[in-house]
Amino acid sequence: MKKSFLFTSESVTEGHPDRLCDTISDAIVDRFLQQDPYSHIVTECALSKGIAFIAARFASKATVDIPDLARLVIGGIGYRKEDFDAAECTVVTSLMAQPLDQRYEWDERELNDKEIDRITVRNQITQFGFACNHTTELMPFPITMANRLARQLTVARESKTVSYLSPDCTTQVGVEFENGKPGRIHSITLIAGPQGGGQVDAAQLRTDLLNHVVNPAFAGETVRPDDQTDVFINPRGIFPKTGPAAHSGMTGRKSASDTYGGYARHSGSALSGKDPCRIDRVGAYAARYAAKNVVAAGLAEECEVQLSYTIGLARPVSIQVITFGTGTVDEDTLKNRLEDCIDFRLGAIIRKFGLRYLPALYKGEFYRLLPAHGHLGTSFTDLPWETVDIANRLC
Repeated sequence: MKKSFLFTSESVTEGHPDRLCDTISDAIVDRFLQQDPYSHIVTECALSKGIAFIAARFASKATVDIPDLARLVIGGIGYRKEDFDAAECTVVTSLMAQPLDQRYEWDERELNDKEIDRITVRNQITQFGFACNHTTELMPFPITMANRLARQLTVARESKTVSYLSPDCTTQVGVEFENGKPGRIHSITLIAGPQGGGQVDAAQLRTDLLNHVVNPAFAGETVRPDDQTDVFINPRGIFPKTGPAAHSGMTGRKSASDTYGGYARHSGSALSGKDPCRIDRVGAYAARYAAKNVVAAGLAEECEVQLSYTIGLARPVSIQVITFGTGTVDEDTLKNRLEDCIDFRLGAIIRKFGLRYLPALYKGEFYRLLPAHGHLGTSFTDLPWETVDIANRLC
């Protein structure tokens, strides 16, 4: 296994069209589940200049004004009206209402083991979960810092510390690894400029971003930029337009930054826009939970858990554990211990993390906050699949 290398990960802010599409899709999921926790809902969004297209397939007792909700989400991003007007943009929908018997109308909290076994998956997927000891949240260091820079850009804009920033920004962090550990910051790239293409002195922009974005993001980190770190600010120049006025967006196109920044495998399937009965979403959370607990228990420095599901079955047909030569016990033993501690059936995953009821618990805003704040690792709250409550049992 290669121990010395350079690795980069990228992230985007909430105003990037792809990220906004994820947020709109998950806002719809939230609204359906808040009214009817047994809703079956799958939705996708596409954005371009002055238009939003939303496709949704659902079986639910909920009543949701999808165009109005989309406008509400878009309006909260912070675009100038000249760039994207939430009130005046065209919202096109393609909605497919399904019979109510397509819902899984059962409360998994009250089901016995045999009843949980009857809840089978409707999608085939191989999902991956990963954890490593690069950071306190047990995530790869490059994506952790790329995400942190993206969030700090939003903080700088919303607090008006750097008030002229567009809500559509991109970050990238290059990290040099030595002996398999993050050693130094090779490079930082920020695509961030004034909203509406206004004139801002390049030197002032660089100073503002270093002082109010880069330095706060790396505060407290042992590995941080040094005098040899390349910091690129808009290397192709400032874009005259940003957001959907400049480039289109679509749900599910930021799967790498939603997961491990390319450092570890992911299925490629979109996480957003799907209710908890979709194993291609919740399987990613369950696999991450398993891998994180292995690393938290000190049983490996890096761990990947693979879960493969097939249509019509409740349990994964394959569970694999890989520790990349860093494990303190063999991988088959880890696999057996995980199966003893975690029920990987669909109904059991939903029950373990309370996935149907989170939108109501968070007053209609749970899943919609994940795209911008993080599906994995540090997020806007303590995510249920980020707990390490079985680490001691694995030892």
